[in-house]
Amino acid sequence: MHLPPVLLPVLVSAALLAGCGGSSATPAARTGITGVRTVTGLSHDHVRGDVSYPQSPPVGGEHNPAWLACCVYTSELPKVNAVHSMGHGGVWLTYLPSLPAAQVAQLADLARTNVEFVLVSPYAGQPTPVVASTWGAQLQVDTADDPRLLAFIRAYAGGDQGGEKGAGCRTTGLPLAKVLEFDKQR
Repeated sequence: MHLPPVLLPVLVSAALLAGCGGSSATPAARTGITGVRTVTGLSHDHVRGDVSYPQSPPVGGEHNPAWLACCVYTSELPKVNAVHSMGHGGVWLTYLPSLPAAQVAQLADLARTNVEFVLVSPYAGQPTPVVASTWGAQLQVDTADDPRLLAFIRAYAGGDQGGEKGAGCRTTGLPLAKVLEFDKQR
């Protein structure tokens, strides 16, 4: 059987993880970071197509089988793929597209504090200029220089709050172009 090359990393990782359906993930722990909101009872199911999430940006739930590589993006990301990255311990820093370039650069600097588990992208319509999200937890702030963002990254990046610890985000996630190609093949 011949498989498209884009499927290989997904299938290898799926075999190693035996899927995301496990309920062993624990809710995001209380960190003592002022303003962090937590959500429990999130589904780990893989789904096709879009998902309507109750939070914006989402903090977990049903997601696409392919996860995004954690890095800095300049365009909006498919939510269903970014949610899967959070399942692997990823922290998703999102910002309003109107955020000044200097603050976007600060977010890119924050991503460099944990390149394996932080992704950054614009996200139109979110409630505050900058939002830090991970599986089951979210912090909404007004500026990229808010010190709670670094504390959030240190508390959650690479953690097991999403139930898939052990499969990195940057090293095993797919680049955006490959995710989009994978989604078209389904």
